[in-house]
This record gives sequence, structure tokens and C-alpha cells, in this order.
Amino acid sequence: MEGAIGFLKSFLAMYQDERFFLVGVCSTLLSVGAFLAFALPWTWVAYKNPESLQRYRVQGRDFPIKRWFWPSLGRLAINSLLSFLGLVLVWPLMRHLSGIHMGALPPWYVMVAQIAFFIVLDDFLYYWMHRTLHTPWLYKHVHSVHHRITIPFALTGNYMHAVEFVATSTLVLTGPSLVGAHVVTLWAWIIFRQFEAADGHCGYDVPWNPGLLVPFYKGSAYHDFHHRRFFGNYAGFFAYLDKLFGGTYSKGYEEYRRAHQHGAAPEPQPQPQPQPEP
Repeated sequence: MEGAIGFLKSFLAMYQDERFFLVGVCSTLLSVGAFLAFALPWTWVAYKNPESLQRYRVQGRDFPIKRWFWPSLGRLAINSLLSFLGLVLVWPLMRHLSGIHMGALPPWYVMVAQIAFFIVLDDFLYYWMHRTLHTPWLYKHVHSVHHRITIPFALTGNYMHAVEFVATSTLVLTGPSLVGAHVVTLWAWIIFRQFEAADGHCGYDVPWNPGLLVPFYKGSAYHDFHHRRFFGNYAGFFAYLDKLFGGTYSKGYEEYRRAHQHGAAPEPQPQPQPQPEP
């Protein structure tokens, strides 16, 4: 009996570790907060749909905000909770395998280099995960949830099946765990990743997008075409991966990009086949 009590105390002590609070609890709250901070303003813009920005619309159809606003918030809340509970379950293992630490803060250039590595690694892994999610069984049972959104707006960036959400969250932690990043670097990376999620679904391809400062990023139209066509443009951020691995661009994307580079406004597209309700 005493042995069992001692084991239970040592097990619970793992969750009293400050690192669990910073990596598990704080990172989860930061992830949700950062996503909402990026997504809600763009969702408001999409709701108002100002005439001054209509020339930057990727699709010329109405945003289905009334239909998907509350389901998107609900998915975000439930998926974030499930992702956190998953982290709780794997923490006894993760605390030994992950190099994420709370030591001395590294120089800024180390943090920038690490985040650049995280972006490249995450996008490479996400590309292959996303292509796998488009295999028939996984698409039907998992990824089709995200593809209910055919005209994305920023808040739909995290509308997805819980399995896909947890898998995506796992990829986000992979780079920081491999290099032994400082927890502050992890937080900066999470903020950037949630910017990417909101930006890729915002529906506006504006030329002053700060994400365009990152080399090889082509803006929100890249992922928007994936929702429109249900095929291709599998990477999360970098369009070059689709060219590198088999020319998997979505139909019409290259033509859009060439036209957009010459200043042409996007043309309205045919309505995709309606998807089931959430």
C-alpha cells in the first residue's frame, strides 16, 4: 500500500514540474489566444466585406460566416482541450524526450534561426501528412471535416477533426523538441504558426501581408485554392513543396498567381459542391 501511494505521489509530482505548466498549460492558452487575436479581426473584415478590399478577395463569393462562426469556435475549444489532455497523457514520456527548457534565454539570432528551422521542418512534415489525409479512408473519416469549408475565412483555420488537430499540434512541437528550444522560442513559434493558420484562411490576398516577408511564402491564395479545389497545394506555408514533389498545385492556382502578379483582380469562381453540416 505504501509503495502504491509513493508511486502515485511521484507520478503526480511530474505535473507539478514548472516545465509542464509552461509547456503544457501556458502554450495551450497562448495558442488559442494567438489564433483568436489573428483570426477575429480578419473574420470581422470578411463579415463587413468592405468595398476597398474586394479587389483582394481570392474568391468572389460571399463568406459563409453566419453558418460557420459558432461551429468554428466550438471546434477550436473542443480540439484545444483534447490536444491538452493528450499532452497530459504523454507528458511522463515527453518530459524525458523533449529538450524544451527554461534555462538562459539564447541570443536573438539563435531564436530566429531556430524558428526558421521550425517553419521549414513543420511545412515539410505537414505537406506529407496533408497528402496522406487525402487518401480515401482518411479523407472520408478525418480530413473531410476541414473541407466542409469551401470558402474559408480566418476563424475556420482550426475547424478540423480532433485527430487532425492533435496531429498538427504534434508537428508544431517536433522542431522545438528536437533542438532543445527555450520555452520562449517555443511560444514565439506557436504565435507564428497561429498567424499562419489564420492568414491562410482569411480569404484576402493583400499585398501588405507581413507573412510575405518570409521567403517563398505566396500569401493566403495558396491555401484558399486547396479549399476550392479539394486537391493540391498541400503544404501549409511554402508553395515550392508542391512543385518539388510531383507538381501538386491546385487547378488554376498557377494561372491565378501569374495574373495576380500582373495586378489582375481575382475572378469569381464556380460554387463547389455543398458539404454536410457540422
